[in-house]
Amino acid sequence: MKHWLQKWRLVSAIAVLALVLSGCGEPYLSTLDPAGTVAQSQYDLMILSTLIMVVVIVVVFIIYIIALTRFRRKKGDDKKIPKQIEGNHKLEIIWTTIPILLLLILAVPTVSATFHFADTSAMEKKDKDGKHKELVVNVRANLYWWEFEYPDLGIITSQDLVIPTDQKVYFQVKASDVKHSFWIPSIGGKIDANVDGVNKFWLEVDNDKADKVGNLFYGKCAELCGPSHGLMDFKVKALNKDDFKTWVSDMQNVKESQPTTALAQEGQKIFQKNCISCHAVTPQDSRPETARSAPNLATFGERTRVAGILDHTKENVKKWIKDPEAYKPGNKMTGAYGDLSDDQVNALAEYLMGLKVQD
Repeated sequence: MKHWLQKWRLVSAIAVLALVLSGCGEPYLSTLDPAGTVAQSQYDLMILSTLIMVVVIVVVFIIYIIALTRFRRKKGDDKKIPKQIEGNHKLEIIWTTIPILLLLILAVPTVSATFHFADTSAMEKKDKDGKHKELVVNVRANLYWWEFEYPDLGIITSQDLVIPTDQKVYFQVKASDVKHSFWIPSIGGKIDANVDGVNKFWLEVDNDKADKVGNLFYGKCAELCGPSHGLMDFKVKALNKDDFKTWVSDMQNVKESQPTTALAQEGQKIFQKNCISCHAVTPQDSRPETARSAPNLATFGERTRVAGILDHTKENVKKWIKDPEAYKPGNKMTGAYGDLSDDQVNALAEYLMGLKVQD
């Protein structure tokens, strides 16, 4: 008895903990607080399916209680045979028709939404200069970072995806090493990033919803891709159309940041000797994809995270340079730039923190 009591206490504690944790989360990283057209439609479908399941459970529970109370065996019924309903066509039609109707109620809007979300025909339209008429972003997933290329704007960024609000943004998603999955929970559903093909879809952010969370959302890799899969995050900055145009102009016209201190100048020399073969420091990176083997660092000094996971401080930059394997196991940066002294790491961190496009 004591053993069973302990088990039930454990089960109860786990149930309460699960209930509490289910309420944890942030609006910029929650499918339950949609901030985009696609996310809202998916949320509505989720609510519809949940309501259908709840109605079914309630009806079944009521029938069960009625059967349990009304038709339970009573004293003197030992030899009484209950009324047989085998072959009752009315009941058979009812319990066959109702599930079909429920499936149709769920299937019709689901199928309709699926085809709507998959419609990327607009991104195939181009102007006389060969540029897309709609905003297109090429997403490339890598171990364990993200690259975002705006092919018609001549801009390449890493880790920070910047998009306009109240406008459809079309994505072409692929991977450069292993299979990944591109997912921004608050804005829309996930899509696979494959090595051997390109997947296309679109998302749209509601400007009012973006304002409520400071125009910042979080993206994730939703496909197990290695030991640091859970650390493969990226940030999404949703700007109104005017601010987005300003950002585009700044990114297109920026030149390579020039260090202003002696320490940063020393760091630049170290970077050009050890890091420049992998990393670019301007958004206009004309190298082919195979040569872009590491994140673009043009906006490194403006980011909110180091390596997507650490607070953006100089100390964390130095920690990351000294031992990236300690923070993202299996990353491709470890051992790629040789051993650096503490003074060299300090100078390199000083230079990296000064890489900015917008002050």
